[in-house]
Amino acid sequence: MIIALYMTDYAMPPEWVAEMKRWICHVQNKDGGWGLHTQGASNVNATVLYYVSLRILGVPASYDVAVRARQCLKDLGSAALAPQWARHWLATLNLYKWEGVQPVPSEMWSLPEWLPIHPWRWWIHARVVYLPVSFLYANKCQMPLNDLLLQLREEIYEQPYDTIDFSSFLHCVAPADNRRPINKILSIVNYTMRIWESYLRPSWIHEQANARVRELIRCEDENTSYNDLAPVNKAFQLVAVHFADGADRKAVQLHHEKILPYFWVSKFGMNCGGTNGVQVWDVEFSVLGIAEAGLGRDPQFRDVLEKAHQFLDRSQFRDDVNHPHRQRRKGGWPFSTKDNGYSVSDCTAEGLKAILVLQEELGFEKIVSTDRLYDCVDTLINMQNPDKGFGSYEQTRATELLEFINPSEIFQRCMVEYSYPECTSAVVMALKKFHKHYPSYSADKIDAAVQAASTYLHGAQEPDGSWYGSWGICYTYGTMFALEGLAAAGQTYATSDAVRRGCQFLVEKQKNDGGWGERWQSCEHHKYIEHKQSQVVQTAWAVLGLMAARYPDKALVARGLELIRGRQLPNGEWLQEDIEGIFNGTWSVVNEYGTFDW
Repeated sequence: MIIALYMTDYAMPPEWVAEMKRWICHVQNKDGGWGLHTQGASNVNATVLYYVSLRILGVPASYDVAVRARQCLKDLGSAALAPQWARHWLATLNLYKWEGVQPVPSEMWSLPEWLPIHPWRWWIHARVVYLPVSFLYANKCQMPLNDLLLQLREEIYEQPYDTIDFSSFLHCVAPADNRRPINKILSIVNYTMRIWESYLRPSWIHEQANARVRELIRCEDENTSYNDLAPVNKAFQLVAVHFADGADRKAVQLHHEKILPYFWVSKFGMNCGGTNGVQVWDVEFSVLGIAEAGLGRDPQFRDVLEKAHQFLDRSQFRDDVNHPHRQRRKGGWPFSTKDNGYSVSDCTAEGLKAILVLQEELGFEKIVSTDRLYDCVDTLINMQNPDKGFGSYEQTRATELLEFINPSEIFQRCMVEYSYPECTSAVVMALKKFHKHYPSYSADKIDAAVQAASTYLHGAQEPDGSWYGSWGICYTYGTMFALEGLAAAGQTYATSDAVRRGCQFLVEKQKNDGGWGERWQSCEHHKYIEHKQSQVVQTAWAVLGLMAARYPDKALVARGLELIRGRQLPNGEWLQEDIEGIFNGTWSVVNEYGTFDW
């Protein structure tokens, strides 16, 4: 985001600059580099982008943090071995030649949509990144050189910039970054596209494709009120609009106005979040937590719940998007705010549950009408995949074979919208709760969806009885959701072998102090890796799963509850412990809260 703001002439306030520098210095690894997250091993991708960002923020090359970063970058192989996403940024900054970047032709957006490789079939987080990137690549956009960029050209490479044959590094990536090596199929595709764009492509096709991509970029911006889906595509969209329309155009200004929601400040400095907030998600679980604690009718909490009710009312989508690549969202809820523009399966499910609790169980006014609840249910049912599970944003549009052309090099399984046990179970619980209060609406469809989802959950179970979690750490998280979902479908420890195996997995992982602890590396290595200490959040997940399944050994569950009570502070809160969230198997979600004396 810092690079995007620099390239689009955004004047960052000095206090932002100071706090951003403080954050980047705080999370620097001992070897001088940076990883994909605060506990990740140093790699070229993060190290070169953080280094460039520090220099943009005004840190001199002679400072110790910069000297150590350059040494780490040298040890890793220099910026020449950066993975593709970093190369896109470096090339646009005029710090890498486009001839060393894998082709991302804008013509792919003009292909017939029935083709299995058309971008509309990709997972949304890949699709919306490669949309602006395709414009930048197709037009070989580059920032004009200045003194800082000329200095950076000398600092991030091991030889003079003008002597580097960047094309020779096209498929060369540092081992620390190469989590998804380029295969022969993608190599052939890349070679073919380079021949096409260099010798065969008529100019009119290039111009037509450019116009198509610019229109899709405009639609994406307008459909998300210029927030965009996440910071990576937000930054690329901003830069693409800057090159397409010019720095003074209204679209660039609108982008700049929606920068602040992505930033947050902890006691360690200013950082960029993975979305423009978690507002809806947090409100939903806050409502459900207050109700579950038996405080829903307590006068002390009525005003809080009333405000939460109004917020969820305002945040529900009441229309669909007129966009060729978007599916139904009416009745759904987003992850953060309505401006984010996308409904998410589990956010929609938890939103439905929260509204039902408020309006049907706690006596709040029915400001979310019955028709809007029906819309929500219809949208959820519509999101079910052919494998009977539920993904995150959309239905699955392609097979896993699409991963053969995954060009990211740093992410596994990022090209397809897969089904997830967490999302599937959340939807099952929401549909069953809705059916309890509205038994006559779409009863057959709800029953069929729940039964099919249960079949998916059985099929997704690992041989050891666990479920892999894609959005939390990891088998503990996935197993909790799966047990809750199966319990909602009527399958408990007493009636289901799958549930018994899931419970046995959790029981075997309980530590001597009664808690559970799992490392984030489980997600990367696809096997349970025990944490040396019990984690209060993972202990809560395990206990919730066992209680939902009606595990018969209540004393075992009570030991977990005792650990949770023992970690609670006098003011009622629990401290942040180790990493709890993950996505794409490699990128953790870290929350570091703190306050400044000022």
